[in-house]
Amino acid sequence: MAEAPAVPVLRRIHHVAFAEEEGAALVGRLQELFGVEVDSEERAPGFVERMLPVGDCHLQALEATGDGVVRSSLARRGPGLHHIAFEVDDLAAVLRHLADNGVELIDPSPRRGGGGHWIAFTHPRSFGGVLVELVETSPPART
Repeated sequence: MAEAPAVPVLRRIHHVAFAEEEGAALVGRLQELFGVEVDSEERAPGFVERMLPVGDCHLQALEATGDGVVRSSLARRGPGLHHIAFEVDDLAAVLRHLADNGVELIDPSPRRGGGGHWIAFTHPRSFGGVLVELVETSPPART
Protein backbone atom coordinates (compact mmCIF):
# COMPACT_ATOMS: atom_id res chain seq x y z
CA MET A 1 0.00 0.00 0.00
CA ALA A 2 1.38 3.43 -0.99
CA GLU A 3 2.05 5.97 1.71
CA ALA A 4 0.03 9.18 1.69
CA PRO A 5 2.08 12.22 0.70
CA ALA A 6 3.48 14.11 3.65
CA VAL A 7 1.45 17.13 4.70
CA PRO A 8 3.63 20.27 4.87
CA VAL A 9 4.31 21.65 8.33
CA LEU A 10 4.08 25.30 9.26
CA ARG A 11 7.22 25.85 11.34
CA ARG A 12 6.25 29.13 12.96
CA ILE A 13 4.81 32.54 12.31
CA HIS A 14 7.69 34.24 10.53
CA HIS A 15 6.21 37.73 10.62
CA VAL A 16 3.01 39.74 10.79
CA ALA A 17 2.97 42.67 8.38
CA PHE A 18 1.27 46.03 8.75
CA ALA A 19 0.94 48.57 5.94
CA GLU A 20 0.96 52.32 6.38
CA GLU A 21 1.23 55.48 4.37
CA GLU A 22 4.51 57.36 4.18
CA GLY A 23 6.14 58.32 7.46
CA ALA A 24 6.93 55.11 9.39
CA ALA A 25 4.55 56.14 12.19
CA LEU A 26 3.92 52.51 13.13
CA VAL A 27 7.61 51.88 13.74
CA GLY A 28 7.80 54.92 16.02
CA ARG A 29 4.72 53.82 17.93
CA LEU A 30 6.06 50.28 18.45
CA GLN A 31 9.38 51.69 19.62
CA GLU A 32 7.67 54.12 21.99
CA LEU A 33 5.22 51.63 23.49
CA PHE A 34 7.18 48.38 23.51
CA GLY A 35 10.84 49.33 23.08
CA VAL A 36 11.26 47.17 19.98
CA GLU A 37 13.87 48.31 17.48
CA VAL A 38 14.25 47.81 13.75
CA ASP A 39 16.78 45.05 13.09
CA SER A 40 16.64 45.26 9.29
CA GLU A 41 15.37 47.63 6.64
CA GLU A 42 15.08 46.99 2.91
CA ARG A 43 13.86 49.19 0.10
CA ALA A 44 11.89 47.75 -2.80
CA PRO A 45 10.07 49.48 -5.63
CA GLY A 46 7.22 51.42 -3.99
CA PHE A 47 7.83 50.52 -0.36
CA VAL A 48 10.22 50.17 2.56
CA GLU A 49 10.15 47.03 4.70
CA ARG A 50 11.25 47.33 8.33
CA MET A 51 11.54 44.24 10.52
CA LEU A 52 11.14 44.49 14.30
CA PRO A 53 11.88 41.35 16.34
CA VAL A 54 9.32 40.09 18.85
CA GLY A 55 10.29 36.74 20.36
CA ASP A 56 10.96 34.27 17.56
CA CYS A 57 8.78 36.28 15.18
CA HIS A 58 8.94 39.73 13.60
CA LEU A 59 6.55 42.57 13.07
CA GLN A 60 7.00 43.91 9.56
CA ALA A 61 6.17 47.54 8.91
CA LEU A 62 5.54 48.21 5.22
CA GLU A 63 5.72 51.90 4.40
CA ALA A 64 4.37 52.92 0.99
CA THR A 65 6.89 55.19 -0.73
CA GLY A 66 5.38 55.19 -4.20
CA ASP A 67 3.05 53.26 -6.46
CA GLY A 68 3.08 49.50 -6.06
CA VAL A 69 1.56 46.63 -4.12
CA VAL A 70 1.58 48.36 -0.72
CA ARG A 71 -0.01 51.54 -2.08
CA SER A 72 -2.65 49.43 -3.91
CA SER A 73 -3.43 47.56 -0.70
CA LEU A 74 -3.76 50.82 1.22
CA ALA A 75 -6.15 52.18 -1.42
CA ARG A 76 -8.35 49.06 -1.15
CA ARG A 77 -8.21 48.36 2.60
CA GLY A 78 -6.58 51.32 4.31
CA PRO A 79 -3.73 51.06 6.82
CA GLY A 80 -3.42 48.14 9.18
CA LEU A 81 -2.85 44.41 8.94
CA HIS A 82 -1.41 43.57 5.53
CA HIS A 83 -0.50 39.88 5.75
CA ILE A 84 0.71 37.05 7.93
CA ALA A 85 3.76 35.00 6.95
CA PHE A 86 4.41 31.38 7.88
CA GLU A 87 7.81 29.70 7.71
CA VAL A 88 7.97 26.39 5.84
CA ASP A 89 10.82 23.99 5.06
CA ASP A 90 10.29 23.30 1.33
CA LEU A 91 8.39 26.13 -0.28
CA ALA A 92 8.14 24.55 -3.74
CA ALA A 93 6.62 21.38 -2.25
CA VAL A 94 4.21 23.44 -0.12
CA LEU A 95 3.06 25.38 -3.19
CA ARG A 96 2.43 22.12 -5.09
CA HIS A 97 0.46 20.77 -2.12
CA LEU A 98 -1.62 23.95 -1.86
CA ALA A 99 -2.33 24.06 -5.61
CA ASP A 100 -3.34 20.38 -5.54
CA ASN A 101 -5.79 21.25 -2.76
CA GLY A 102 -7.47 24.18 -4.53
CA VAL A 103 -5.60 27.07 -2.93
CA GLU A 104 -5.35 30.09 -5.22
CA LEU A 105 -1.72 31.10 -5.54
CA ILE A 106 -0.56 34.61 -6.33
CA ASP A 107 2.95 33.23 -6.75
CA PRO A 108 2.84 29.74 -8.30
CA SER A 109 6.58 29.33 -7.73
CA PRO A 110 9.04 30.68 -5.15
CA ARG A 111 10.65 34.09 -5.71
CA ARG A 112 13.22 36.11 -3.80
CA GLY A 113 11.88 38.35 -1.07
CA GLY A 114 13.10 40.31 1.92
CA GLY A 115 16.23 39.07 3.61
CA GLY A 116 17.05 37.01 0.51
CA HIS A 117 14.49 34.38 1.53
CA TRP A 118 12.33 32.48 -0.93
CA ILE A 119 8.71 33.62 -0.64
CA ALA A 120 5.30 33.14 -2.22
CA PHE A 121 1.87 34.62 -1.56
CA THR A 122 -1.54 32.98 -1.61
CA HIS A 123 -4.72 34.83 -2.48
CA PRO A 124 -6.80 36.11 0.46
CA ARG A 125 -9.84 34.26 -0.96
CA SER A 126 -8.13 31.01 0.01
CA PHE A 127 -7.64 31.92 3.68
CA GLY A 128 -10.74 33.73 4.91
CA GLY A 129 -9.78 37.11 3.47
CA VAL A 130 -6.23 37.10 4.88
CA LEU A 131 -3.24 37.53 2.57
CA VAL A 132 -0.82 34.72 3.48
CA GLU A 133 2.87 34.68 2.68
CA LEU A 134 4.99 31.55 2.88
CA VAL A 135 8.70 31.95 3.67
CA GLU A 136 11.56 29.48 3.30
CA THR A 137 14.48 30.78 5.34
CA SER A 138 17.02 28.04 4.62
CA PRO A 139 16.37 27.36 0.95
CA PRO A 140 18.14 24.81 -1.17
CA ALA A 141 20.02 26.26 -4.15
CA ARG A 142 17.68 27.17 -6.98
CA THR A 143 18.36 28.58 -10.39
